[in-house]
Amino acid sequence: MNRRDFLKTGLGAAASAALAESPDLAGLSVTRASELLKTKAASPVDLTRACLARIEKYQNLLNAFITVTGDAALAEAKMAEAELQRGKRRGPWHGIPIALKDNIDTAGVRTTGASELFKNRIPTEDAEVARRLKAAGAILLGKLNLHEFAYGGTSAVTYFGPVHNPWNPALTPGGSSGGPGVAVSADLCFASLGTDTAGSVRIPASYCSIVGLKPTYGRVSLRGVIPLSWSLDHVGPMCKSVEDTALLLNLIAGYDPEDPTTADVPVPDYERALRAPAAKLRLGVPRKPFYDNLHPDVARAMDEAFGVLKRLTAGMSEVELPLAMQGPILGVEAYAYHSQWITKTPELYQPPVRAALQRSADIKAEPYALALRRLAQLRRDIRKVFANVDLLVLPTMADPPFKIEEGLSHNVSARNTSPFDAYGIPAISIPCGFTRDGLPIGMQIAGAPWADGTVLALAAAYERETEWHKRKPPLPPV
Repeated sequence: MNRRDFLKTGLGAAASAALAESPDLAGLSVTRASELLKTKAASPVDLTRACLARIEKYQNLLNAFITVTGDAALAEAKMAEAELQRGKRRGPWHGIPIALKDNIDTAGVRTTGASELFKNRIPTEDAEVARRLKAAGAILLGKLNLHEFAYGGTSAVTYFGPVHNPWNPALTPGGSSGGPGVAVSADLCFASLGTDTAGSVRIPASYCSIVGLKPTYGRVSLRGVIPLSWSLDHVGPMCKSVEDTALLLNLIAGYDPEDPTTADVPVPDYERALRAPAAKLRLGVPRKPFYDNLHPDVARAMDEAFGVLKRLTAGMSEVELPLAMQGPILGVEAYAYHSQWITKTPELYQPPVRAALQRSADIKAEPYALALRRLAQLRRDIRKVFANVDLLVLPTMADPPFKIEEGLSHNVSARNTSPFDAYGIPAISIPCGFTRDGLPIGMQIAGAPWADGTVLALAAAYERETEWHKRKPPLPPV
């Protein structure tokens, strides 16, 4: 359905207003698209076709997808449309097309980890987060490209070819959740889930100008997700807006009795948390090392963001964070999962990932055990930082995206992101500006354990005061 036909159906002011802002249905936020579905001003089939049209147009340029499930998505959309017409709406995700990072298991749809090793792997069960999305009526468009087995931050090291940044296809989108970052930014899907072990949700969120949240460790189930490091892995939303992020966290958050990493902690209404006032929030600024050697444009964007935040909150003060030393935890746990394959068929791994895994083969038990002990203490110590501040504010990345060719030989710096995986605290990246070359810049907001709602509240308050999240990549129209 084109825009003229859509408006000719006389479907109401809400639909007209939404489409007046964005003539492409795929460009709408989940919140707006869900409103159209609720009022029957659009159908799940309309939304799915709009996304599939953009995938067809931009996949060769961006390489965001590994698997596109177009026929199955349209069949799901027709089923969702029939349910909605009968008044059986399951909630805001019913009929919304999404896509998932290809290390999240999907029953009957291959889940490859972007590796030749798993190129034909088809799970028989959904990951818990995929099950929740399916139960909510979301429509799966397919599986998204990533840095192989999430073991890196460029999304250039993948059996299925590098992922390209929609703001400049010659550049990396970051990683490891590069496919999700690109797909959401380029309106190939309405939202996605990524995984974050050292910054893999927040790095591509910053480089692609979207919102990416790493929740509190234990807030979201990891069951059915190909692991990188059980002690550090997180699953998190990647969306076009903070409100969409809250809606998605509402859906995936909560205790999973079959996943020992999840905690049985009550889940608040994160959408409601967005309305909490920011005026009394005390912000901490961790200068060292997070503000060292910033790209000039990143420093400028943060200075401008500070001006907004000072108006919104109770003020800012400098804080010092405990040193986040992960030691050999990631390497040992990654090797533990891959040991059965890396020793027998190492040639099926991309060379940088193979080398990283093989380096961990001979790590002794003592340093790993000590590192785990320090990690447990660190997650207690970080709570002390929030005795006098409510939230932390810092750049997501010190530098803008770089050329994909460079990403084949060296990784991104996770200096500003990986400590928060070790702390296990919630951290979000939101758009806060652009370089003089038109490349996205992200600001990171972090909070105390289980203060995901407070993190979202400040992010939403900042988003309401700025326009950065409304910019779209300079892609040719469909």
